[in-house]
Amino acid sequence: MSGAEAIRSGRTALGIEFGSTRIKACLVDADDPAQVLAVGSHEWENRLEDGVWTYALDAVWSGLQSAYAALARDVQVRHDVALQTVGSIGVSAMMHGYLAFDAAGELLVPFRTWRNTSTGPAAEELSEFFGVNIPLRWSIAHLRQAVLDHEPHVARLASVTTLAGYVHERLTSRRVLGVGDASGMFPIAAEGVDYDERLIALFDGLAPGELPPLRSLLPASLPAGADAGSLTAAGAALLDPSGSLGPGIPFCPPEGDAGTGMVATHAVAPRTGNVSAGTSIFAMVVLDRPLTARHHELDLVATPAGDAVAMVHCNNGASELAAWAGLFRRFAAASGAPADSDAVFDVLLREALDGASDAGGVLAYNHLAGEPVVGLTAGRPLVVRTPDAEFTLGNLMRAHLYGMFGTLALGMRVLAREGVDIDRLFAHGGVFRTAGVAQRFLAAALDAPVAVGDTASEGGAWGIAVLAAYRRAVARSAQPTADATLADYLSQVVFADAVASVADPDPADVAGFSAYLDRYRAGLAVEASAVAHL
Repeated sequence: MSGAEAIRSGRTALGIEFGSTRIKACLVDADDPAQVLAVGSHEWENRLEDGVWTYALDAVWSGLQSAYAALARDVQVRHDVALQTVGSIGVSAMMHGYLAFDAAGELLVPFRTWRNTSTGPAAEELSEFFGVNIPLRWSIAHLRQAVLDHEPHVARLASVTTLAGYVHERLTSRRVLGVGDASGMFPIAAEGVDYDERLIALFDGLAPGELPPLRSLLPASLPAGADAGSLTAAGAALLDPSGSLGPGIPFCPPEGDAGTGMVATHAVAPRTGNVSAGTSIFAMVVLDRPLTARHHELDLVATPAGDAVAMVHCNNGASELAAWAGLFRRFAAASGAPADSDAVFDVLLREALDGASDAGGVLAYNHLAGEPVVGLTAGRPLVVRTPDAEFTLGNLMRAHLYGMFGTLALGMRVLAREGVDIDRLFAHGGVFRTAGVAQRFLAAALDAPVAVGDTASEGGAWGIAVLAAYRRAVARSAQPTADATLADYLSQVVFADAVASVADPDPADVAGFSAYLDRYRAGLAVEASAVAHL
């Protein structure tokens, strides 16, 4: 059927994702989720308040309403239809972090995002105690740190959740999470989709009487396709204050941006992987066997279906590159030749192709925030060069792109030493919109072929829309079979006719990036000194 007919009849799926810089809504045809019918977005930004990276909850709701209203306008413009219902909805957001509420549902402390690195003592303690790597940004590390710091709010604590879980609960009254997002709160049991009960018991024994039982604090964990509730009347009013959208729409389990990135890049089956580049940058590789050891560079999380994933998560992604692009955009405007952001990015990224394979001796560190993979508790963006370096625009931009992948490459080399094999590696994020540049350099950084699909720029909002469509497909199937598994659904329905461009690693780029990475690793001492003294 046509897009207009699908919208009128409600044969659609809506995905909403709270990214670091944009809240995005994406509407797809539920029978053909590869077909994007409309999009809407709203820009927002985190703030550093009293040393804490945070977003105000009022901004969550005003931003959501703005993104949904923009989507409704896009539907009207594209299809000449008023958006009054959808077939299913999904919510995704930045993983991890800490949203703590009392029994009345009141926020106890400002939202602590994944970007905060103040949980070192708790993360180290829990990693040793559990025998499982607990990253600084995980919710359980934030909770334990609050206990260690004797924070007053702990005495009133009734629930802890992620941003996706919070939004989902307000829209549906269900306190649940998709297993992928849940795996960033607390470790998931091997071969399962629920929290590890043995570790929960260990945690409860750490500080008896100081906290309610951990199980009561955490949202329930659900696999992809499960019933996660439906839109309430109050939720409909929150999402669409105009009153056009009615209640009763089913929801898929809310997910984190890592899970939606895996879906958006067709990387949920064992031996597949993806790289997501935005404010942060991370790689996810679905494992076909357990790792042999614990590594602080690697997180163990889960796909939305519950399969084990090794994750290399870097707090710093494309933000510093965007800041430099903004500088050049202002120069273009001041010189009388204004250009929009996309045009500036396109020029700068293509200029990087003319840079030396090792960036000519120029080093760039994109560390706006701390970077736990390399042991940095705070960030100081730096450009460093020796006096004899070739300081050209091409080398500067190549250094920024290489620097964006630097910490990721260090983490992925740990995974390679574990002997983990990857059959397919997909990339997504706005930086890949300029064809053949960031993709080529990522292939060099990882020394592996990198694929980018047509949906790369839609990212996680499209990924959660696909999960919402999958929920609808499972609900409509009277007898779900193996064909209803998420991996098969993606292969047979979503990506059956997908087109992707593949960049193979260029030997000269691989050698050049390796030389760059050696200098990058050595220069981390400079970065650490900047953190200590500036």
